[in-house]
Amino acid sequence: MLAKVLSSAVIGIDAYIVEVEVDIAQGLPAFATVGLAEGAVRESKERVKAAIKNSGYHFPADRI
Repeated sequence: MLAKVLSSAVIGIDAYIVEVEVDIAQGLPAFATVGLAEGAVRESKERVKAAIKNSGYHFPADRI
């Protein structure tokens, strides 16, 4: 595991701790999100890529 980040999410009046773990491995470029299969989670791939690029970092050409 490359990094582990604790974050939070609010749904209605309930707050939840969200644990994000990141790993980079050799192989074909791929990006996998594991967890809830809601549409928002599936769409988050593009938001994560955009956030990394707009923060001045290069999106790695590895399996994430």
